Amino acid sequence: MRRILFALALLFAPIAPLFAAHSSAASSASAPRLSDAEIQQKIHVKLQKSKIGKDGFVAHVKGGVVTWEGHTSVPQHKGAATRMAKSAGAVRVVNNIQISDGAKPGQPLRRAKVESE
Repeated sequence: MRRILFALALLFAPIAPLFAAHSSAASSASAPRLSDAEIQQKIHVKLQKSKIGKDGFVAHVKGGVVTWEGHTSVPQHKGAATRMAKSAGAVRVVNNIQISDGAKPGQPLRRAKVESE
């Protein structure tokens, strides 16, 4: 059994550096990290185009971490803000948006009524 393992080790030893080079190249090929100002600008542009921009959310960026502040009565807007920050390049998101009186966490969401013709 030892001989088989030793033979396999000798067989694969010459190609092992190829796998290491490939994995390091793949990690360095990932998107470059954006500056805080670039992330802030992207979020600002996205907020202007989005429905959640009307909620008046405020995003602070420090070290690539986006911290959201604000209130909304639409629970889905809180999740949309997190996704927006991630797509703008945030490395992490701290979402302090509060769901206000229109909807409370734990309550069922109201469904849109669709009438058929």
